[in-house]
Amino acid sequence: MDELIKRKSAFSEIPDIGVVWVMDEASKLGFYHGNPDWSNLGQGEPETGEIAGAPPRITDFTIEPEDNVYGPLNGMLALRKAIAGHYNRLYRKGKSSLYTADNVSIAMGGRLALTRIFSILGSVRLGYKIPEYPAYQDLLNYQQERITSLCVPTKQSTNYQLSAAELANAITTLELDAFLLSNPCNPTGHVIKGEELREYLKTVRKQNCSLIIDEVYSHFIYDHGKPADAPVSAAEFIDDVNSDPVLIVDALTKSFRYPGWRLAWILGPKEVITDLGRAASGIDGGPSLPVQRAALQLFEPQRADQETKALREVFSRKQTQLLTVLRENGMICSEDANSTFYIWADISALPAPLNNSDSFFRKALDYKVMTVPGHLFDIHPGKPKHESDFNSFIRFSFGPTESNLAAGLERITALISSYR
Repeated sequence: MDELIKRKSAFSEIPDIGVVWVMDEASKLGFYHGNPDWSNLGQGEPETGEIAGAPPRITDFTIEPEDNVYGPLNGMLALRKAIAGHYNRLYRKGKSSLYTADNVSIAMGGRLALTRIFSILGSVRLGYKIPEYPAYQDLLNYQQERITSLCVPTKQSTNYQLSAAELANAITTLELDAFLLSNPCNPTGHVIKGEELREYLKTVRKQNCSLIIDEVYSHFIYDHGKPADAPVSAAEFIDDVNSDPVLIVDALTKSFRYPGWRLAWILGPKEVITDLGRAASGIDGGPSLPVQRAALQLFEPQRADQETKALREVFSRKQTQLLTVLRENGMICSEDANSTFYIWADISALPAPLNNSDSFFRKALDYKVMTVPGHLFDIHPGKPKHESDFNSFIRFSFGPTESNLAAGLERITALISSYR
């Protein structure tokens, strides 16, 4: 008998990304979504049930006969108009240049929105800073042949901020064509706003550097333990919506607390939006019509404002709850964290082995608490794994309900006490 020839598989092995890996490791110990015995202080998901002061949760919707056909690649016209109006109302009052439906592309989730964007970039030099959202690395890894990713250094002493002046310098010295960032920042909780954000926009406009800005936490804004009065968006400081080199990404996932709907949008110049629609033809075929129709009601001004005001009230309270316990247990948390629903905690002062992020993560799992090791935010697309500068950091989420958060913090306190 001829000897069988072993052939290499046509498929490459894809490793788990950041939080997916965290979830898989927890599931080996009995975690599953909705398991009341666990406290999920890891996954980036806000509580999705009723919260004080918010409008009732949507629990059903009707599928219209016309929703059974293929929809427009960039999304339903009515929803695109509603999203454009939402931004004009919040950020563009009194401005001559306003968003229209032509400035909006709708996709089934933020990762898909970013995939569309990265697919239409040419051979560019793209800057980013760290720590940053882990999925960026995986999405950019698929585009290595065209996109050269360049890391811009920042410092812990400033909570890893990148000032407008530093951005301008990076664009010049690294010859950047584009810059990618989350604002508010996942995981540090820093938010670029006000005059600093205005300077960001001036910088990219002057240097013609495309800014891809992920604003999915745009409504989670606090004022040192209290809810802030308003959200934050680069849309406020754009001069001309059709010429400024800025793409804004947002979604129902965080600020509207509907992650399972998988609905996101991109705002930008209409010529770029047209190209995103063309890209969607080959990538995903366009978003779901029934989900888009159901989402229309979320952008009714009174309802949208009621929802986002309520989440700032509730989540600012939970932020205080989390910060208090982490600091009491010896963790170092920046005073600069005024956004998102995360705390980026320095655990270097904890007793060994808890001062190492992987060890802390593993020990916390034994107490049925999920966290995220800091090194997962040390992204370097196209580069091999390396010794991370963030091995003494943990990202904690205060996304869960207040009671579930309290239970997790009691267990974290017990874990740390067991090593003292």
